[in-house]
Amino acid sequence: MNLTPRVAAVHDMSGLGRCSLTVALPVLSAMGAQCCPLPTAVLSAHTAFPASHLATFLDLTDEMERMLLHWRKLHVSFDAIYSGFLGSERQIGILHRLLSEFRRKETLVLVDPVMGDHGKVYRTYTPEMCRLMGELAAGADLITPNLTEAAILLGEDYSSVPTGQAGMERWLTRLSLEGRRSVVITGVSFASGTVGAGCFDRGSGKIRFAMARQEHGEFSGTGDLFASVLLGASLRGETLADATARAVDFIQKCVSRTLAAGTPVLDGVQFEPLLKELV
Repeated sequence: MNLTPRVAAVHDMSGLGRCSLTVALPVLSAMGAQCCPLPTAVLSAHTAFPASHLATFLDLTDEMERMLLHWRKLHVSFDAIYSGFLGSERQIGILHRLLSEFRRKETLVLVDPVMGDHGKVYRTYTPEMCRLMGELAAGADLITPNLTEAAILLGEDYSSVPTGQAGMERWLTRLSLEGRRSVVITGVSFASGTVGAGCFDRGSGKIRFAMARQEHGEFSGTGDLFASVLLGASLRGETLADATARAVDFIQKCVSRTLAAGTPVLDGVQFEPLLKELV
């Protein structure tokens, strides 16, 4: 019997900049899960690095197909399937096949519907890809959109993002698809100086918010870090509210430590020295 939860992690991998698989692997491992990467692409550095120094990019869509075929032959199973940024319509289709072929009744499916931020859709995402991502997210047990992605999934303009708790509760309820899936919206803020997340737990039907001090810094990869901590805590049996609070607290500590150290923003947050807090 395998007592270590096994997670199929469908993300890209960047050589420089803490994000995606270079975050998910250590975090899930520290929290007691086996992280099994299904890489979508390999980059020399994440895309926030200066465009004047173009990153190398290796598309692994064809390899994803071959990996699924091999996994099918090995009759493997997963306790969780966790997806992040997807680079094409075809990759979204591969995720659908992964879910149809490897999902068991007890498998936790977390879809981080990475499509945009700060009110703007990422340049690689077309309207059709956003629609397909919405279909993929509709089959998830848990989704973790930021405010921009929540608006996209709801068909709302970013200018209508709720600034009060009652409005955010309505968005969480709508995103739950009548209670069929759990939802965590990140980047929620109701007052100056605080930021956090709101969650709807499909098991209890309850909505909770977790807040922390807002640090004056912004780093790529914190969404990946948040979702990875959330998943690791969920696999350990923590309630969604507790897992959300743990992730919010961990992100705040990592950002605070990084700002104090004064390391380059493009490197991402220094989470490695704090991994012991997740063990």
